[in-house]
Amino acid sequence: MSQTRDLQGGKAFGLLKAQQEERLNEINQQFLDDPKYSSDEDLPSKLEAFKKKYMEFDLNEDGGIDIMSLKRMMEKLGVPKTHLELKKLIMEVSSGSGETFSYSDFLKMMLGKRSAILKMILMYEEKAKEQEKPTGLPAKKAISELP
Repeated sequence: MSQTRDLQGGKAFGLLKAQQEERLNEINQQFLDDPKYSSDEDLPSKLEAFKKKYMEFDLNEDGGIDIMSLKRMMEKLGVPKTHLELKKLIMEVSSGSGETFSYSDFLKMMLGKRSAILKMILMYEEKAKEQEKPTGLPAKKAISELP
């Protein structure tokens, strides 16, 4: 940690993010090496996508997503939750204390057969993103339709 003290804010943040990504890559490798997940042919690209999503919401870079990070995550996805609902989501995903959930917990949920609520929300968000990409030329508007 002492090496980050000499760096300016942006550089220190970049270094923290790089260290965080390295840790998450190590966990991804453990899942890639795990025979339990070897039948999933799309595993490397899934793990990469899950890593990016996790890093987006692990704001304090301590390796766990806490209730405030999860709250921001849900609000950003357009599905705000109450404090009790958030606690329930964390308990559902967490293998530890129930205060936070780790990247390993997150991956087990996303790759597992269990349909956790958080998993469904995240999968729904991906589906919604795929549908909002318009194709072709925009429809012509009549002058009366202009704002």
